[in-house]
Amino acid sequence: MSDIQALEQTIARPGEAGFGDYVALLKPRVMSLVVFTALVGLLAAPVPVHPVVALASILFIALGAGASGALNMWWDADIDALMRRTARRPVPAGTVAGGEALGLGLALSGIAVVMLGLASNLLAAGLLAFTIFFYAVVYSMWLKRLTPQNIVIGGAAGAFPPVIGWAVATGGVSIESALMFALIFMWTPPHFWALALFMKDDYSRAGVPMLTVTHGRKATRAHVLVYTILLVPVAVGAAFTPIGGPAYLAISALLNAGFLYGAWRIWQRDEAAAEADGYRVEKQVFRFSLYYLFLHFGAFLLEAALRGFGMGGW
Repeated sequence: MSDIQALEQTIARPGEAGFGDYVALLKPRVMSLVVFTALVGLLAAPVPVHPVVALASILFIALGAGASGALNMWWDADIDALMRRTARRPVPAGTVAGGEALGLGLALSGIAVVMLGLASNLLAAGLLAFTIFFYAVVYSMWLKRLTPQNIVIGGAAGAFPPVIGWAVATGGVSIESALMFALIFMWTPPHFWALALFMKDDYSRAGVPMLTVTHGRKATRAHVLVYTILLVPVAVGAAFTPIGGPAYLAISALLNAGFLYGAWRIWQRDEAAAEADGYRVEKQVFRFSLYYLFLHFGAFLLEAALRGFGMGGW
């Protein structure tokens, strides 16, 4: 049976959707990262926000992230069905119909943008609307299937949440929020390319022009190292801005040393040896990259708390 026939049979036999299927449609893991970085952007801003406004704003940002996930799953159902990592998602698995995913995504998008505008300000709402559009249309519908630079350019979608959080608090955009954006933007390529290396044939099977498919695995390993090197000055440099400080610098220095070492190990590995040990190093670096981002934003949050006690900054 061909992959296309398998896909057609999967879609032709829809199951009964449960609450968990609709939760999965919103990509809760991605949503957790969005919520956390947006919250850090809001709390790191120099303007205090009323707790009710802050809570409502984060809720609507989370809804916007969920809407993006639902729209992405609706559009990508055909290729999701062909990849081991995504085949059990609600739409390709047949538990949620594509039309339901589309309707839910559009409805949540409208609710999230309108309510964020009412709860905070129009700039924050506009940035959220642009982020949803960028992820669902620019990345999912265009870049993902067109170019190996898909994850490089498309990474901007995941980098906007702290900018939105900052805009909720200040009503504007600043160099500090731009640096938080840059940190996520530069982190995204080596993070996803590490994943692509150990997912092996998923992207080639689905016809997605990931770097591993278009340029080969050796070139991808080199790109992981180069982009990690480019990431380091962005991450460490944020320590010397108003949102950074000594605590952030110490944490960032350790994390970047670890990420650089992992990227170097990926670069110098022989593909046959990597396959023989089940891509152990690549999986380790991918997991470390998740901690890397969360801990950097945790360090921003720590510096904000220290400043609140008159102890943060330089």
